[in-house]
Amino acid sequence: MPRKPKKGYFVRGQFVAEGSELDIEYKRELKGGIETSKTDLKRESAEVQALGEALLTLRGEARERLRLPDRLIEALKELGRITNFEGRRRQSQFVGKLMRKLDPETLEAVRTALDEQARGPAHATAMLHEAEQWRERLLADDDALGAWIETHPGTDAQQMRALVRQARKDHQAGKPGEAPRQGKAFRELFQRIREQLSVHGDDDHADQAAAQSREEDA
Repeated sequence: MPRKPKKGYFVRGQFVAEGSELDIEYKRELKGGIETSKTDLKRESAEVQALGEALLTLRGEARERLRLPDRLIEALKELGRITNFEGRRRQSQFVGKLMRKLDPETLEAVRTALDEQARGPAHATAMLHEAEQWRERLLADDDALGAWIETHPGTDAQQMRALVRQARKDHQAGKPGEAPRQGKAFRELFQRIREQLSVHGDDDHADQAAAQSREEDA
């Protein structure tokens, strides 16, 4: 009596019998792949929903440039009004649902706008630190003024020199054991440094934009 053929399937030309160790291994791998895909989809969905919630922090002008659908704009306004935890959670999910309908280019534009806004405060903080460092150098080193004027030619050298001189006098006028005096010249010196750093930074951005424009024209 002929033997009943085993149930199974072929993988790359190899027969895999149902119930065999190889069959169990393949099914485990397949199940793992499906679970991974579901996990990825869930993570992406959560990321897009969080992106929608972050839109509430985006300044009005930047948000307008994105040209978001009216329905999404209204949903975001409603989300901003809701304070109840459960109501806010449901509205956030609705915002996420609308966000997932956006095309990839718009989603990327949203990420870019949020990143640019976040970099603004960081840039301002870095500029303050740089201004403080320059003030310390100018007060501690006579040669620092020449270095400053060389890198910032728009500076009023006479005014800067007078501020440095007065700030040093105020510093030396403090009594022994007391903290150094921080007079008007000390504060004004910082203000002048910060203004020049700001102008210099704007010029750099303008130069970069002009260079980019020349590249595009070429």
